[in-house]
Amino acid sequence: MIIDCGLCTMQGTSMCDDCAVGVLIDRSRPIEFRYTEVQAIKNLSDVGLVPPIRIVSCYAQRDEAVG
Repeated sequence: MIIDCGLCTMQGTSMCDDCAVGVLIDRSRPIEFRYTEVQAIKNLSDVGLVPPIRIVSCYAQRDEAVG
């Protein structure tokens, strides 16, 4: 999974401030997570240690609109 905060439609909102990406990494550049790393973040989020990953890709919204 590649996370690029620059492509997230939640950038600059309160959702962005409450996203695991901003808590755990530098938002200034894209980062690639392996499946196991995404699962680890989800597990931490499930028990309340970090917020969930809240990224909403502008491409996902476009694809949903087209589909």
